[in-house]
Amino acid sequence: MPATASLIAFAFVCLGMALTPGPNMIYLVSRSISQGPMAGLISLGGVAVGFLFYMLASALGITVLVMAVPYAYDALKIAGAVYLAYLAWQAIRPGGRSPFQVRELPKDSPKRLFMMGLITNFLNPKAAVLYLSLLPQFIDPYRGGVLMQSVVLGITQIAISMTINGTVAITAGSIALFLGRRPLWMLVQRWLMGTVLAALAVRMATQAQH
Repeated sequence: MPATASLIAFAFVCLGMALTPGPNMIYLVSRSISQGPMAGLISLGGVAVGFLFYMLASALGITVLVMAVPYAYDALKIAGAVYLAYLAWQAIRPGGRSPFQVRELPKDSPKRLFMMGLITNFLNPKAAVLYLSLLPQFIDPYRGGVLMQSVVLGITQIAISMTINGTVAITAGSIALFLGRRPLWMLVQRWLMGTVLAALAVRMATQAQH
């Protein structure tokens, strides 16, 4: 099992990432507003399966490989920091948009909704960065059970992400209406998300390798 302090720190990082805009959130919000909350939740099921795939791939060897090759670890950490910094800029740049400023999507069948959620997460670089670059930093090989630590951390991330995104999917219409009528709130939301992403990028870039 990971140390309690590491698990709590990882949970806060996952919460920060779940609250920031990315392909998953933008797709789920768009789907929920266009076709209703149930469509958003079905799509979220596909997203969850995508996270399970990433978690199992990481637990079965990717994490061990990254930790065993210091240069690969450092390269992934820097790449992750650069990508998070890019997301932060996308959130706050002039003309940037909130995930609640969405496009209309055609109505799809439950099967297609699920598959689109799965594909969106497979193609989501934020998910790959999380499991390849962030998760290994919270594993302590001296505590033994690297596989079990990976699984526990992965389940923690999936639970947090599903809770946040499920809430967003259900309430997307109300949130979009609230923000649409209050431009200042929209600006605050963008800057808040950008700040969180930038802080994560700095932490990732400066943290020494375990």
